[in-house]
Amino acid sequence: MAARRDAAGPTADQPGEAAVAGRRARSRPRLRRVLLVLAGLLAVATVAFVVWASLARPAEPAALQAAIDDPAVEVSLGPVVELRPADGEPARGVVFYPGARVHREAYVATWAPIVAATDTLVLIPRMPLNLAFFGRSRADGLIDDTPDVEEWWVGGHSLGGAMAASWLGGQEPGQVEGLVLWASFSTGGAGLEDREDLTVLSVAGSRDGLATPDDIAERRELLPADARMVEIEGMNHAQFGAYGPQGRDLTPEISDDAARSALIDAHVAILGGRDGDL
Repeated sequence: MAARRDAAGPTADQPGEAAVAGRRARSRPRLRRVLLVLAGLLAVATVAFVVWASLARPAEPAALQAAIDDPAVEVSLGPVVELRPADGEPARGVVFYPGARVHREAYVATWAPIVAATDTLVLIPRMPLNLAFFGRSRADGLIDDTPDVEEWWVGGHSLGGAMAASWLGGQEPGQVEGLVLWASFSTGGAGLEDREDLTVLSVAGSRDGLATPDDIAERRELLPADARMVEIEGMNHAQFGAYGPQGRDLTPEISDDAARSALIDAHVAILGGRDGDL
């Protein structure tokens, strides 16, 4: 009589438990090596990103010093750059978010004459990794810590403006008076287009190679219908700050002084001048 095959034993098409265990044991070192390689690549990418983001464009020294020396404005440098009119306590404040990888001090020269002309306090916070994407809620603490200011606006340059608009979209109506966008636009999820409680100023440059006038026009519908849209002829992206030329930007057709003068006019028209006239 033929011996009966054990139903639980291996067949020609079914390897034994020892063979399966052996294959699994051999695959584990390979999997570990793959995971280690992926972890190493992720670490390298993370370090490279941190180094890249940390290299913020600094303020041009001469322009920064000229603003600091302006007797009409008091400038405090630190984790939060503060500009205030020298002869009074402003009732209006603006929390302004820097553009991507641009140092907060690079906006002192641009804001100083606006502060003097409109009696406005401006606070420019440091952003994590110099990217406002990681510091979208910076305005919360600054507004809470400055109770003497009665009216608050937020704004920013480029990515900073988009993140300020995004933050503003989450605030209850009436908490913030307005939004200032420099070479920027609102994000789709902010929901500002239906807000009737906001005053919005959007300033673009005709020679902006990064946030082009067409880019801003395409996203016009994301802002309230009565938003004031201003385009400064000949101004490029980098002239909204004072940090030198920027890659992919176009060559400006006006001087930095002319660009700042046009910015002053745009802000006086909506914030009011020192005489209080709009």
